[in-house]
Amino acid sequence: MPHVSRILVRCALLFGLGWSLSTGWAAQPARPEPKAPAADWKVGVATRKLTPAGPIWMAGYANRAKPSDGVDLDVFAKAVAIEDAQGGRVVIVTLDLVGVPDGLRAYVERHAAEKFGLKPHEILLNASHTHSAPQPYPDRMVLERLFSRMAKQEDVDAVNAFEIFLQKALVELIGESRAAQTPCRMEFSQARAGFAMNRRRPDGKGNYSNNPYPAGPVDQEVPVLKVTTADGKIKALLFGYACHNTTLGGTKISGDYAGYAQQFLETSYPGATALFVMGCGADQNPYPRRGMVPDQSVDELVKQHGRALSNAVSTALNSPLRPIKGPLRSAYDHAILEYEPLSKVQLNNFQGAAHTPAVIERARNLIQALDRGERPKPLPCPVQVVKFGNDLTLVAIGGEVTVDYSLRLKRELKGPAAVWVAGYSNSVFGYLGSRRVIEEGGYEGGGANIRILNHPGPFKPETEDVVIAKVHGLLRQVQR
Repeated sequence: MPHVSRILVRCALLFGLGWSLSTGWAAQPARPEPKAPAADWKVGVATRKLTPAGPIWMAGYANRAKPSDGVDLDVFAKAVAIEDAQGGRVVIVTLDLVGVPDGLRAYVERHAAEKFGLKPHEILLNASHTHSAPQPYPDRMVLERLFSRMAKQEDVDAVNAFEIFLQKALVELIGESRAAQTPCRMEFSQARAGFAMNRRRPDGKGNYSNNPYPAGPVDQEVPVLKVTTADGKIKALLFGYACHNTTLGGTKISGDYAGYAQQFLETSYPGATALFVMGCGADQNPYPRRGMVPDQSVDELVKQHGRALSNAVSTALNSPLRPIKGPLRSAYDHAILEYEPLSKVQLNNFQGAAHTPAVIERARNLIQALDRGERPKPLPCPVQVVKFGNDLTLVAIGGEVTVDYSLRLKRELKGPAAVWVAGYSNSVFGYLGSRRVIEEGGYEGGGANIRILNHPGPFKPETEDVVIAKVHGLLRQVQR
């Protein structure tokens, strides 16, 4: 039976070898976990509800014929105050509103300087552009356009009172966020959502309609800045997307899909404050939207989009996270945008009885300026750059920014730092078309800006290059 003995010996040797290998493997020290980024930031967050107590005229849709008549979802202002170890700081304020009026930015800038010593480049205001929130623009032309034929005096008073409330609330909010600062660490990642689609559909005859256009440019990225306390709890989730908040219509107050995304995230991550930053979504709509799906209500659709966006944030949190280090540097200035003036023939179209007295007066003044040989005064468009070391560059541009700006800047600024581009920041004065969009024309190309003479004409095609050049200039400034 020698062969049996040889077999037993071989089995014993193999068993021993396997045992030694297995126990030897087990005895090896476990691989160290990736080192968490140091808690070398000070971050504070604060929230203020903006939902009015009663009816108020809403912004976004000019065809509304009455004030709000209820609330689907509360709207908020939120602030995150960030400071590095060297004292570099920025306060980012997100608003569930259609835009940021110039007067609001000026008020906040002035009083934040007086109370907290903040400089203009240390404040960033961003609006979600929901079309279901209170009207924040109380200027004469807007009020006459919306109210002159249908609203009561109490409607005008409500909008004016909301402006005063908003101004004071934002200054207080900034102070609260700074007072809540604690040691934190920050990380960045991104994922993608899929419900935004270009809405400038060409008809083949040189015109563009507001309809789904899947062949058009789009930016599906969802950037996410995760703020974690020193003991590992998520304190804030700052996230963005480039898409109009226009799932809803009607006269109920709501933050639209972005409002629901914030609510879902704060439910999924108890104790965290979710802040939405609107991207360059001027020519993007959420699809499907109201009336597009026969057996689904708009309330279902807006929650679906909100859930899709919040799920994208959760996906980013489960993707590789980049530690964000300092120093924090920021810069703020204005790109000076020139207009192509309207002709007398075009301006005379605003002289009829169909227009309000404010629009008629505006057209008459522009005609007189043309007769004097005057060109329209250029528009200062705010541009801001916030740079977090070599890890993240946040660019914020005023106006309703079309998606070409985001796509171009991500190409041109591509490098070691991740690039995040926000529109609707610091002043939302109307549409900011790219060269392509301005030359094509249509609603976002200038039609929306001049239809009630908010602007004296469309922007010049070189507008895009002027804005991009300003971004590059500010970036060089913070890199010195």
